[in-house]
Amino acid sequence: MPSRVVIISIAIMALTSGPGRAENLDAGKSAATLFATTCASCHRSPRGLAKNRISMTLSHFLQQHYTSSTASAQMLTAYLQSVDSPRGKPQAPPAAPGASEPALRPPASVPTR
Repeated sequence: MPSRVVIISIAIMALTSGPGRAENLDAGKSAATLFATTCASCHRSPRGLAKNRISMTLSHFLQQHYTSSTASAQMLTAYLQSVDSPRGKPQAPPAAPGASEPALRPPASVPTR
């Protein structure tokens, strides 16, 4: 009669051996779709979610908690960061040719009593 340890070892090997890693449930989805399916139930918008976060730590967090692969986490990280990328300030239209720049001058003096 085999010992209990041998039976347990065989059972563990049978349960852990298989076709390999689990399938990637996020395969073929765009980053926006990943956000819509995994994040939108709690977050109305992707804006601000990546603000002041390092991409490596954000990607690791997303992989551990919300995506099924490293590639999906990286893609979602890039999407969140692109949405939060600072937009340039609106630029004034270029000055008409021949128009001079306004002269710079010091601020007005402070009146004394």
